[in-house]
Formats: sequence, structure tokens, C-alpha cells
Amino acid sequence: MNPFNLSDKRILITGASGGLGGAIAKEAAKLGAKIVITGRNIEKLTDVFGTLDGDGHAMVVADLSTKEGRDKLIKELPTLHGAVFSTGISQIKPVRFLEQDDIDLNFTAGFNAPVLLTAQLLAKKKLISKESSLLYISSISIKYPFVGGSMYIAVKAALEGFTRALALELAPKKIRVNCIAPAFVKGPMLDQTQAATNEETIKQIEARQPLGLGDPTDVANTALFYLSDASRWVSGTSLILGGG
Repeated sequence: MNPFNLSDKRILITGASGGLGGAIAKEAAKLGAKIVITGRNIEKLTDVFGTLDGDGHAMVVADLSTKEGRDKLIKELPTLHGAVFSTGISQIKPVRFLEQDDIDLNFTAGFNAPVLLTAQLLAKKKLISKESSLLYISSISIKYPFVGGSMYIAVKAALEGFTRALALELAPKKIRVNCIAPAFVKGPMLDQTQAATNEETIKQIEARQPLGLGDPTDVANTALFYLSDASRWVSGTSLILGGG
């Protein structure tokens, strides 16, 4: 049996209207997984849904930063064998300009949403099967910060701490909990950073990555390992995808 085969898996992917979430959904479907994608942008989500190989997939438009959105998703979910939490925003702002609204905005989308959705999934005992895999998108910026990224980095650091504790909590059920921490890849986040900073900052970011900028599929392929049975003995980790 191929341990990387996902044909017997049903996987939830949040933030699937974005670059990384969408790429993970597409690649997982190619390996046979049945995908449930969710996001706020109905147009982008529909575009991703239309590219999924195979059948049996589902799409739920929902704002997971609200209880109403999470409740809506929970009601429509079948039993899952894995989930990827790819929600969040990238706000570039120097600390001297931060206000309470910035903290609320970043933590509501990037921390509260995945954490509270996880809590609801686990409360509905039949929604997460034994030996499932929960995967959260962190960031290499925890180790290598960038100017203006204080809120984004703080959110990802909090998320990693949460997942390490959750991994211990779910180990008796053989449910794995891991993070992947990508560096900058080509896509919306890099575009936002470039627009909010300057050419020199982008050059510094690229210089840190000897193998160059990655593509969303580079992140997606690593996610597939964690979602598959090939990672059945891996939990409580955060893997840096840093281009060297």
C-alpha cells in the first residue's frame, strides 16, 4: 500500500480561496482525497472548486472569524480524516502605529478562528476520526522576523504554542497535530508585503532564501505528507519550509 495515497481520506481545508489553501486542496484532490473547501470569497472559492480532480468534493462559503460562520460549516461537515487550517491575514504595520483594532483584526482571523473551529470539531466527536491529521499554517517569520510584521508573527507564534499543547491532548486518540512554517512564496502575501514595504526589504527577504522563492505547490506537497499515513509517527512539530 502507498502510504502517501489519500483516496480514503476526507479533508477540510480552510482559507481555500487563498493561495496556499487553494494549492493544498488541488494537490490533495490529485491524490484521491475528497475535499471540503471553505472560505469567505465565493468567487475565488468557486474557481478553486472547479479545478479539483475527481468527485465527491464540497464547498462551504463561510466567514470563520464569526461564530455564525463556524456553526454553518460544522453543520455541513461529514466525518473528517484531516484538516488544514490556512486562515489568517498579513498586515504590515510598524509597532508605533498599532492600535487595539489591529490586534483584534489579526488575532480574530489568524488565531481565534482556527482555534475555536478546532474546539468545535473536537466537541462533535464524530467529526474527527481516530488517526486523523490536523495541520496548521505557521510561518518562518517566527524565527526570521521582518519589519512591520509584529502582529502577523505574534499570531503565528501563538498558534504554534497552541498546536504543541493540542498534540499532547490528542495523542491518546492517535490524532496528529503539526505545523508547517513556510518562508515567502510567490502569491498574494508576497505581493502585499512588497506593496507595504519597499524594494530593499523584498531583496533582503529573497537573500535569506538560497533556493529562491517557493511556489504554493511546494508548500502543498509538504502538506500532503502530513495529511497522509506516511506521517503517522509525527506530531507536535513545526517544519520550516525556507528555501535553504
